[in-house]
Amino acid sequence: MNPFKKNISELLAFVTPVVIVLLLASICLAQDGLPFNERDDKYTLLGLKRAKEAYELVQQEYDRQKELHGRDLISELDLARAQNNFANAEVNYQQSLLAVIFEGQYVAVVEAMKYQSENGEKHVRLKLENTSGGDAEFKRLINIEDELFRSLQPDVIHDVYVSLLNQDNAIIGQPYEAKIERLIYGEPAFLDFAMLQDLDVVTVNIVYGSGTSRAPKIYLQKDKSVNKVIVQSEQFSQEVELGESATFDLTLELFSGQTNTFKLEVVNLPQQITRYFSDPGSEARLSQFKFTESTNTRDAALQVFLPDRPTDEVQIDASIPFFVLVIPREKVSELGDFRRKKWTQAEIEKLNIGYVKLELVSRGMGRLLVRAPQLYFSIKANESVSMNIDIVNEGTRRLDNIEIEVDPPLNWAKTIDPEIIPALDISKEKRVNLTFTPPADVAVGRYEVRIRSNSFSEGQPINGDDKTVTIEIQPETNIWGTALLILMVIGLVLGIIIYGVKLSKR
Repeated sequence: MNPFKKNISELLAFVTPVVIVLLLASICLAQDGLPFNERDDKYTLLGLKRAKEAYELVQQEYDRQKELHGRDLISELDLARAQNNFANAEVNYQQSLLAVIFEGQYVAVVEAMKYQSENGEKHVRLKLENTSGGDAEFKRLINIEDELFRSLQPDVIHDVYVSLLNQDNAIIGQPYEAKIERLIYGEPAFLDFAMLQDLDVVTVNIVYGSGTSRAPKIYLQKDKSVNKVIVQSEQFSQEVELGESATFDLTLELFSGQTNTFKLEVVNLPQQITRYFSDPGSEARLSQFKFTESTNTRDAALQVFLPDRPTDEVQIDASIPFFVLVIPREKVSELGDFRRKKWTQAEIEKLNIGYVKLELVSRGMGRLLVRAPQLYFSIKANESVSMNIDIVNEGTRRLDNIEIEVDPPLNWAKTIDPEIIPALDISKEKRVNLTFTPPADVAVGRYEVRIRSNSFSEGQPINGDDKTVTIEIQPETNIWGTALLILMVIGLVLGIIIYGVKLSKR
C-alpha cells in the first residue's frame, strides 16, 4: 500500500471520532445552551456574556439547520426543534440583558432647591437625572447589537414615582406623589412640590424600574437668585390691651448668595408704641444680625409696648398695620430716614427686600378700684355706722353695671346708695354711701362687714378688690357708779392729804 494513502487513512481514522464528538457537543449546546452557573444571578454582567455566547451558538446552529432544510437534508421536525432552541436562547439572552440594565439603573437627585412663591408658599424644586450610563457603556463592555439593545431602551427608566417625606416618613409635599413616565439618559426631569411643612431637611423617596427604591435625606438649597431674607410670623395679628405688651415671633430665612448681614427695622408703627427686636434664646436686643455658612435660618422676636391711654394714633379697637423690614446692610444708607415715611406695600415690594406685614389691634379694659377712707369704727350698741367708698375706673374702657354688694353680720341692717352704677367712664369716680345698723340685742365685741364690687367691660366681667370693715361695739357706761367711784377716789386723796398735814404739825 502506498505510504501516503496509509497516513491519510490513519489520520481520517483519528479525526473522524473527534469531529463526531465535537458535532454532538455542538448539537447539545445548541439545544440546551451553556450549562447554568449559579453565580450568574450574582454577577449579572458575566451571566449576560454567557447568555450572549449561548445565544450566538444556537443562532449559528439554527442558521445551519435552515440551510440543511432548504437542501431537504433534514426534516421539518428537526428544523422546528432548532427554531425552538433558538427562541429559548434568545429569551434567556434578553432576560440576562434586562437584568443588567435594571441593575444598572440609577435615579440621582441633582438639585433640591427651596424657594418661596409670590403668594408666600414654600416650594421645593427637584432636578432628577437618569445616571445609568446609557447604551455606550454596555455596548463597549459586551459589544451588543445596536438593534436589540435599542429595542430594550436601556437609556430609559420608566414610571419613576417621587414624594417628599419628613423625619417621621410622613408625606409633606403637594402633590403627595409625582410620576415621571420616562426618564431618559441625558434629559433631566424637573418636579415642583408645595411644602405642607416648612423644613430645611427632607427625604426624597424615589421608586422606579422593577421596584427599586431610594430615599436620600437631603439638606435643601436656598434659591440665592432672590437675594433677600424671607420673613414669616405665625402671630401676624394680635390684640393687646393698652398699657400691655405683645411679642411677634419672626422666622428669617436667607435666600441670598451676595449678602449675609442685615438690619431689622419697623415702619408705619406709631411713635407712641415702644418697640425693639430681641434674640429669643439670649434675650439680647438686636438691630443687625448675620447668617453663617452653616446657618441659613434664624429666629427673632419683635416686642411692642402700648401706651396706658388712647392717643390720636392709638385708638381703642382700631387696627394698626405695620411692616417689619429686613434690609441688607449696604442698602440702609440708600433708604435714608425711611422711618418718618408712611410706606405702602407696593413701595416696599419695589425695594426688593424681605418684609412681613403685621397687625396690632389695641384693646381697652375697665379696671374697678374701690377706695375706702376708713375701715374701722367703734360705736355704742344703739348707734349706727355711716361711711362712704369711692368707685374709680382706672382702666382704658368704660365700666358698665357696677354693683356694690355687702355681707353684714347676722340681723344687721344695711343701706347702699346707690346699689348699682349704670356706667363709669375712663378715669371717672362715683361715691357710694353705706350705713350699717346693729340689732337691739347686739353683744359687745368686734364685727366685720365685707364689701364686694363687680361690673362688666366690653362684655367681660370685672371684679374690684374686696374691702372688710371692722366695727367694735363698746359696753354701756354706768354714770352714777362712775361718779361715786370718782368721789370715793377724791375723798381718799383728801383724807391722805389731811392726815399728812396733821402728822407734820406734830
